[in-house]
Amino acid sequence: MTEITCTYTGDGETNLVHGPTGAAIQTDLPPDNGGRGRCFSPTDLLASAFASCTLTIMGKMAAARGEDFKGAHLSIQKIMAANPRRVGEFVLKITFPAHFSPEQKKFYLSAVQACPVHQTLSREVKVTVEVL
Repeated sequence: MTEITCTYTGDGETNLVHGPTGAAIQTDLPPDNGGRGRCFSPTDLLASAFASCTLTIMGKMAAARGEDFKGAHLSIQKIMAANPRRVGEFVLKITFPAHFSPEQKKFYLSAVQACPVHQTLSREVKVTVEVL
């Protein structure tokens, strides 16, 4: 179990501290929700968690197969929905190493579904994956 502490520091900002390491992250309300967008918003962190979870699992899969995964890239777009305000969709754009075959790409795409962050999302959150 990992403990993360969150302190409201004022003006829409929080400070999060990772208990085991002391690493810190700040958040701010996004401009479209009355904030100033000075750093990651809480939903930006959700998108970041999804992206890093997916790419990390792919990297672990590659290591197990003895395949070079360096240079893989994933960008994620978070699309907000209303009533209630929430993340409505994530669009993942994945660039695999140039030497990957279509079969390898298909194999690694299973990581999107295997990601614990994705498994935690409501089924109402649409996930679109594009391979570049």
